[in-house]
Formats: sequence, C-alpha cells, structure tokens
Amino acid sequence: MKKSILLLMSVQFFVYLGFGIIIPILPEVIVQQNLSDIHVGGLITVYALASFFTAPLWGSLSDHTGRKKLILTGLIGFSLSFFLFALFINHITLLYISRIIGGVFSGALYTAVTGFVADLTDEENRNKYMGLMGMSIGLGFIFGPAIGGILGNFGLQVPYIASGLLTALLLIYASIILKEPERRGNANKRTWLPKGGITLWRYRVRYLFLLSFTITLILAGIEATFQLFQIDQIAITPLQLGYLFMASGLVDAAIQGGVVRRVKNGTETKWIIGAQIITAIGVVLIPFSTNLLWAGVALSIFTAGNALARTVLVSLTTKESGGKYGTAAGMTYSMDNMGRIIGPLLFTWLLTQTAGSLYFVSATIAILSIGLVFLFRFSNRYIKNEQALATK
Repeated sequence: MKKSILLLMSVQFFVYLGFGIIIPILPEVIVQQNLSDIHVGGLITVYALASFFTAPLWGSLSDHTGRKKLILTGLIGFSLSFFLFALFINHITLLYISRIIGGVFSGALYTAVTGFVADLTDEENRNKYMGLMGMSIGLGFIFGPAIGGILGNFGLQVPYIASGLLTALLLIYASIILKEPERRGNANKRTWLPKGGITLWRYRVRYLFLLSFTITLILAGIEATFQLFQIDQIAITPLQLGYLFMASGLVDAAIQGGVVRRVKNGTETKWIIGAQIITAIGVVLIPFSTNLLWAGVALSIFTAGNALARTVLVSLTTKESGGKYGTAAGMTYSMDNMGRIIGPLLFTWLLTQTAGSLYFVSATIAILSIGLVFLFRFSNRYIKNEQALATK
C-alpha cells in the first residue's frame, strides 16, 4: 500500500502544482500579446468549468472501469495540456483549448485518485490517508506559483514544458507501480447502488456536497480579494504576498498531514463545526490588518480552519457514498469547481461595493454553513440503510 499511496500523493501534488504554476505566468503571456486582461480570468475560468462539468462523469466511469486505467488516462491528457500551452503560447484560441483539456483531465485524476484511496482504506484509517492526499494538494499550491515564477525567468514556456515532462514520467512510473485495488464499494454485486451523481442528492450526503461548495466558495473568494484589499490596507507588494501565501500553504500542509490523520471515525462533524468557527475568526481578523504580520496571522488562521474542514469533509463524503466513492468524489469535485467559478467573481464584486465589510459577510457565510452539518446529522436518509433493505 505504501508505494501506491506515495504515488497517489505525487499525482495529487502535480495536478495542483500544474494549476498553481500558471498564476505568475499567465498575466505575462497576455500582456506580451497586447490582449485584454479579461483573458487572464477567462483562461482560469474555463479550466474550472471543464472540471465542473466532467468530474461526475469521470467519477462514475472510475466506479465501473477501474481506478488505475482512469489515472493513466488523466496523466496522458494532463501532460498533453502542458505541452499544448507551451507550443501555442502565442495563439490565444489554442491556449483556451489547452486549458480546457487540462481541466477535463484534472477532474479524471482527482476522482480516480480519491476513489483509489477509498478502495485501499477502511473507515478507521481513511482520515489519515485522505489527510496525506490533502497535504499533497497543499504542497502543490505552495510550490506551483513559486516554481512557475522561477522557471518563467528562463522563458514563459519553460514551466509548462517542465510540468509536461514530469507528468509524463509520472505516467510511466504509475503504469508500472499501481495495481488496481480491490473494489470495496462494488464487492457485492447484488447491493443496490445509486445510478450516477444525481441520485446521491436524494440522500443526506447532499448536505455535504453543499458544504463543499460553501467552503470552496469562501476559499476562492479570499484568494481573489486578499491581495486587492491588502494593497489599500498595508500597501502589500507581490513579494510579500508570496511569502504570506507560502506561510499559509505550510499551515495547510501541516493541518492536513498532522491534524486530520488524528480525526477519529464518527467525530468528523464535530471537527467540521470547529473548523468553520476557526475559518470565521480568521476572516474577521483580515479587515483589521495594520501590518504584514497581522495580515499573515489572519490568513494563516483562516487557512487552518479551511484546510481542516475541506479534508475531513472529503473523508466523510466517501463514507456516506454507499460504496460509490468515485461518483461521490466527482460530485464533490464539481461542487468545488462551482465554488471556484462563482467565488472570485462574487467576492470581487462585493469588495467593490462593501470594501472590508466583505469579510464580515464571508464570516457570516462560514457560520451559517454549520447549519448544513446539523441538517446532515438530523437527516435519516442514509444510503446504507436503503442498501441493506435492497439486499434483504
């Protein structure tokens, strides 16, 4: 199992490194071609949109055809997207196509990897390994922008060529090391199973999907507005911002690699409630930033709560999926991407209308989202109950 888990961690790391690596490079690409700034947002949005619409399909497919096959397919497509971006960096239409391809296949990788981990683990140790997956995602977000900025000094295409080559090498390694896991969710073929992601919305797991959207909505909104707000507040520079996000990224990795693995089975909802309270505290502190240290503390507190909530929620969702790990992961990934589509646009608009009051609104959303946890707790629509009735 250890080799497989390490490899799956590598896959998650490179998927999110690939997402982050574009951040410091994309504006330069657009400026050098004298294109409208709107293309910066456009190229980021189409990536999330492609993932949003295709992740449930990939998740369902992984439940039927196997995890390894889908991971290899995802790595091929993801690598191709990097090479296309590098090759056609001066052709805006083809850049959009490369980003769409990247978004489509990142959805395949995320859902297949999450389903793979769920198949390798049981409910007692799943939190631990989901935490390791989350830590890999956090590290990808940390090093992506940093690597993109460093390699970009040698040419705007270099970061994408490097990412494409590394992903291709990972493909070769995965094809040799990975073995298709025993299908825990589909072991009993007579067991009733929901048909597709839409069916899952009939059960209490739907509250977890909505919570996933809310958590990511807040995260994406903070990411989009934090720099704009702090420029006015403390005249923050891009270099200082990089230091703050690196520090908060390390907090993210520490939470997911250390704290989450200690979450005991059955206590997930308590941890999520606590995490959302911590998130709200961090957000409320942001408007009172008077110096770089205060801004960093506020951002790190927010990150700690958000990271804890995100990863515990993923683990709990797989436990509530009735064995359809890939389908549930795909639906969660789509809800995350919806948050990443709506969050930046909504929060940036709110910033122009309310300035620092935006963060009080954000904290309110975080607290209100705890209501979804209680709706989940009090609901009696268990998938497992209906599975048991269907097999009697």
